Amino acid sequence: MWRVIAVNGLTKSFRKVRAVDDVSFVVPDGVVTGFLGPNGAGKSTTMRLMLGLDHGGGATTFDGRRMTEVESVTRTVGAHLDAKYFHPKRTARAHLRMLATEARVPDSRVDEVLEVFGLTSVAGKRPKGFSLGMGQRLGLAGAVLAEPRALMLDEPANGLDPQSIHWLRDFLKDYAQRGNAVLVSSHLLSEMQLMADHVVVIAKGALVADGTMAELVASSTRNDVLVRTRPEDRQALVAGLAAQGVEVTVEGSDAVSVAGVAPEAVGLVAFAVGVPVLELMARRATLEEAFLELTEGKEQFRTRPVGDAA
Repeated sequence: MWRVIAVNGLTKSFRKVRAVDDVSFVVPDGVVTGFLGPNGAGKSTTMRLMLGLDHGGGATTFDGRRMTEVESVTRTVGAHLDAKYFHPKRTARAHLRMLATEARVPDSRVDEVLEVFGLTSVAGKRPKGFSLGMGQRLGLAGAVLAEPRALMLDEPANGLDPQSIHWLRDFLKDYAQRGNAVLVSSHLLSEMQLMADHVVVIAKGALVADGTMAELVASSTRNDVLVRTRPEDRQALVAGLAAQGVEVTVEGSDAVSVAGVAPEAVGLVAFAVGVPVLELMARRATLEEAFLELTEGKEQFRTRPVGDAA
């Protein structure tokens, strides 16, 4: 029975640069796994290593077997790594029919995916004239054509309009929930937070996080509790919280923030010291905030005002 994609010790160097450094993780079935990292982190190279398109150290297995050992590659994994990687003289339908021949699926399936991805009206046209978004849809149609047990997609939302991105999110979540493994890289962190349940993060070629979306977001220091009182009561609240060993950060003229404490506990302290509470709110970090904390200092560039000395 299909279980997972297992990535074990993938390594790749370009001359003296270690692009992928002993990366290991698991892509479980049943959920969408987000694959994140700054530009140049090694995401695309890792995915190419997983598929055997690049050579390096380590191994990737699909249900316990390497890519060279599976009976049908296209029924095992569908991949879309380049939005415009098509034969320049082959129509969209001909491109899919070529893939269908290798996968041994009927032409009726070609017509089905053309309709699902909104490509029926351009099926007879050559992809070289397609927009980036149209090319993405054709690549995705090819990836799911043989209904593989796993999908690996590199930046599939690039070039898509908001409605198409929303549709893609629902499509991939449904595909995963049918018992398949889905690995998606993306720079759209707000969209990934809605799509993925499991997250793998790499930076400078090395793994920095691997867990559920909830675990990753909960690890951020941006999770706290905001409590707002009357300005004249704030010092009494600060003193009451300090007496409980709670560290407080003053915000504005009438509020404080507290990390590592439940809102209920803050409310009880305010009640005990007789301070009226005007607002009490748990603030949750976004995926973007958690991601930036994890990868701080590991991007390819450093923020510096134009004209400053290096």
